[in-house]
Amino acid sequence: MQYRVFPRIPELPISTLSLGAMRLPVLAGDEARIDPDALDGMLQAAAEAGINYLDTAYIYHNGASEEAVGRSLDRTGLRGKFHLATKSPTWLVKTESDWEKYLSTQLGRLGTERIDFYLLHALTTARWEKVLRLGGLEFLRKAKADGRIGHIGFSFHDSLDVFKRIVDGWEGWEFCQVQYNYLDTEFQAGREGIRYAASKELGVIVMEPLRGGGLAVLPREAREVFARWPAPRMPAEWALRFALDPQEVVTVLSGMGSESQVWENAAVADAARSNAVTAKETALYEEVRAYFKAKMPVPCTTCGYCLPCPHKIPIPEIFAVYNTWAAFPERREDRRGWYESAYRKSGIGGDACVSCGECRPKCPQGIPIPDRLAEAHGNLS
Repeated sequence: MQYRVFPRIPELPISTLSLGAMRLPVLAGDEARIDPDALDGMLQAAAEAGINYLDTAYIYHNGASEEAVGRSLDRTGLRGKFHLATKSPTWLVKTESDWEKYLSTQLGRLGTERIDFYLLHALTTARWEKVLRLGGLEFLRKAKADGRIGHIGFSFHDSLDVFKRIVDGWEGWEFCQVQYNYLDTEFQAGREGIRYAASKELGVIVMEPLRGGGLAVLPREAREVFARWPAPRMPAEWALRFALDPQEVVTVLSGMGSESQVWENAAVADAARSNAVTAKETALYEEVRAYFKAKMPVPCTTCGYCLPCPHKIPIPEIFAVYNTWAAFPERREDRRGWYESAYRKSGIGGDACVSCGECRPKCPQGIPIPDRLAEAHGNLS
């Protein structure tokens, strides 16, 4: 396994492939019933392959992931073999005391007195403002000072401008986590955001390198493009090599679900080098990207110029969910569920649009936003 380092934590080598605990094997199709034997096997394989960064979160597997990971580390005797990361559920925080409440719960679930890497989960404009308003940064300082947190970062889901604002908004950040893959080079923080974070000496973790698994099982047309490369590669290898290529990326986080996936992805990470993608490979990535983009109904670039919406609808996020729903048929139920839980139930789905028209003149792409929000809501509901 290859290792890279966070610029502000140079003494700590991090494996270029990290294990995410978001899509673990489950029993009887129940997301909250993680298969303990299968998880033990995955952690053992990961440790043997040289993976040393393990990522979970408060909400993964309907809240069962953290406890399952903690118990598995104890059963396998692997506690201490991984840098353990988890995330504060920022959207659930309502009062200043909630930061402490959730951290205490997470320490108990994980069965530890210290979380090595602690992130504020899924920051957006609204959540960043909440962090500032409810003393989130002071809480992080305190928890790091008393040893309950080792290193502090954030994961991100908003526009590039917001990303830069958050990066510049606090001197205590040590790393960040952003979505990046060969379809989403300009999505949210994107490639420019990765460079910007690195210029500020923040370590960069890439999430969704396989776009929720969508880039691991490609349609025939996309496979035929990649098949023109002289050496055979599985779709997941193409995706992981792309995500590992930027020299600013420290590690790529993959939500693996089996021992075989751990071994296969570890082999790719061990072979991939930074700045190694050739012009011919880039041309193939661009051709596959164009194929998928043509299947996405809304030409949204997630620039965020349409925001803020008077009704607090996260317009680019909903269009991103809808585009994934349209381009990846095997992810339709997953995207419907995410839309329902994250947007519609919170009153900020496409159905919250009243067609006030404030967003229309702001969109550089000329998207008839109210109409497309209604379309997205109709298909995702």
